Amino acid sequence: MRLFLIHDQFTELSEWPASLPAQGFLWVTTSRRVFEVKQPDIQQHLQRLAGGSLMDLHVTDLLNPQLPSQYDYTSWYDILVFRRLAAGQRTERLFLDEAHGTASSARQALAAIDTSPVGFAVFDRVLLTVHPADCSVRDFFEARLSQMIPHAGRATEAPPVAAPDLAAAVPVDLPADLASATAPPEPIGGATDPVAPRFHETRGSTSRLPPSPADLMLRIVNHMVDSYLDLRRLLTRQFAYLQQELLSNRNQFKHWQALLEARNTLHMLEDTCEDQRSAVQEWIDALDEWPVPAESQAAREREVLRVRSRDVHEHIERVLAHVRRLESSAESAVQIHFSAQGSRTNDIMRTLTVLTAIFLPLNLITGLFGMNFDAMPLIHASGGFWIAFGLMIGVAVGLVWWFRRRRYLGDPPRD
Repeated sequence: MRLFLIHDQFTELSEWPASLPAQGFLWVTTSRRVFEVKQPDIQQHLQRLAGGSLMDLHVTDLLNPQLPSQYDYTSWYDILVFRRLAAGQRTERLFLDEAHGTASSARQALAAIDTSPVGFAVFDRVLLTVHPADCSVRDFFEARLSQMIPHAGRATEAPPVAAPDLAAAVPVDLPADLASATAPPEPIGGATDPVAPRFHETRGSTSRLPPSPADLMLRIVNHMVDSYLDLRRLLTRQFAYLQQELLSNRNQFKHWQALLEARNTLHMLEDTCEDQRSAVQEWIDALDEWPVPAESQAAREREVLRVRSRDVHEHIERVLAHVRRLESSAESAVQIHFSAQGSRTNDIMRTLTVLTAIFLPLNLITGLFGMNFDAMPLIHASGGFWIAFGLMIGVAVGLVWWFRRRRYLGDPPRD
């Protein structure tokens, strides 16, 4: 469990604060197991700092690893459970490119899809997140928020001041590349240039720290939705391999079990995305019912929440559309496979039928000359055999020519 205080800067706390400052909010992030063990202590601190504790039903929801995405609320907090869609560990080398792969690696890729739920309890000035033990979202936002520039108002130019030592404010456990990324940029006009302006954050900047727990929750949810991009690449690659094998004419397709598991996985992802969409839509509906703030700054922050919520909803719609396209593509590939199998069967039967039709008159001729009669034409003639043989050759050649002209033999007609 880790605690972060977010206001003018992003600060990690070693223990629960005695009280919250006048501005800012507290972000409490914990794994599901730690939340289960330290639940009484967490409930006590939430009651003291946020003015209320979690209900027993919501605690059960946060501890349930199989709970679908859903939204609920009380008069003192909102709760959102959001199932993430991400590629699991050790999936980076399953598919090196679009042309390589096996049925076994495709099955491993499907089994590695992670849909673990992440729970959010949003109070007025406290955000509690409950996540799996191996969740990388917290580490990502810890590094990202550590580098963000505090909001400095609407001014766009100010006198030059001494640059703060941002590198020293970076936690010591961050990687070297993240620590170097937080170093202040060198002024364009030089450190001693008296006319070099310092530009503050302007409207629309993405480097502003989240002003409220709800804003941080929406950023985390949006990041989890966008992490589907890696999963989309993984699914596209393994489905491309299965479709290539399914439509290949070289070998008989034998990976029906892997294809069935892939289709079942797509059905599961579609259900997960629909639950995500419903939960976010309920959050948007509840957000519209919140009282309108009297202050202009608070009203702008409320509008930003609505914009972020609609953006998350739109991203979920795109993910759902992509999952449905993959599902439709898999179904189409199966239908094309059986259509191609039927077409090949028809070609084989057509060839066999033509060969039967060619040899049918030849069998008739041999049957006639095989009858046991003494007085038959060409029976006792010295050239009778060659006459009958030439007649048979002529009938066969004539039938082959006629069948090829009617396109019963060779390639089928093309429009």
